[in-house]
Amino acid sequence: MRSIAFINQKGGVGKTTSTANIGAFLTLFGKRVLLIDLDPQANLSLHYGVDIHSRGLSIYQIIIGTNKPDEVVRKTQIDGLDLIPSNIDLASAEIELVNTVGRETVIKFNLENFLYKYDYVLIDCPPSLGLLTLNALTIVQEIIIPLQTEYFALQGVSKLFQTFEVIKKRLNEQLEITGIIPCMYDSRTNLGHEVLDKIKEYFEDKVFNTAIRKNIKLSESPSHGMPIMSYAPDSNGAKDYTALTKEIVDQEENLFKTAIRQTA
Repeated sequence: MRSIAFINQKGGVGKTTSTANIGAFLTLFGKRVLLIDLDPQANLSLHYGVDIHSRGLSIYQIIIGTNKPDEVVRKTQIDGLDLIPSNIDLASAEIELVNTVGRETVIKFNLENFLYKYDYVLIDCPPSLGLLTLNALTIVQEIIIPLQTEYFALQGVSKLFQTFEVIKKRLNEQLEITGIIPCMYDSRTNLGHEVLDKIKEYFEDKVFNTAIRKNIKLSESPSHGMPIMSYAPDSNGAKDYTALTKEIVDQEENLFKTAIRQTA
């Protein structure tokens, strides 16, 4: 089972779009996938047509321990893809967690045993490095960072890397950064090419070969409660996320070899 947190403390960089669409395309590779919406804004839940204003069961109930994961998880319209949704209740969770013993591992304690029925678990983190994000980083093995291909893209990434190093050292020694996704790429501009080159120079082999191009269909699909493969399967957005998902699946062999070496 691969567990991946999609993280960037900057909002509007393609984090939720990537989580939603990679999760959908993974099912085309025969993977059983769980999406977890850990953002109080609940955009991932909206992407799959969840009525977040109905105040139904969500990840919040799992965090506070009133409901088990199998009572909260929902089927989506994609066969093989399940979702643990979020809603506005989650906004109070960080405050409630502050005085909780073992506050960085509450979600791990309440959720961990449920995850192993899936091939992939993808967590959409809030655009901050608060307690909810720290909880995600204690339960996953991998981090994928979506980065906007714009001038200020690299600002704040150093802080994210500092947090990663602290979590890896103190709470989760298995944690690795396994990919950087260049998002909102405009190949028609010199700036787009320059920023993409800078990202590749800075992160080297961590950067996926596929850049997600700016695409109006990607922006429209959440309002229809669908991933891009359902809403516009022939669009550039669908083509880009198909190629990106294949890259992620292709990582499995190398990750398996690394795990074998670490346990040898």
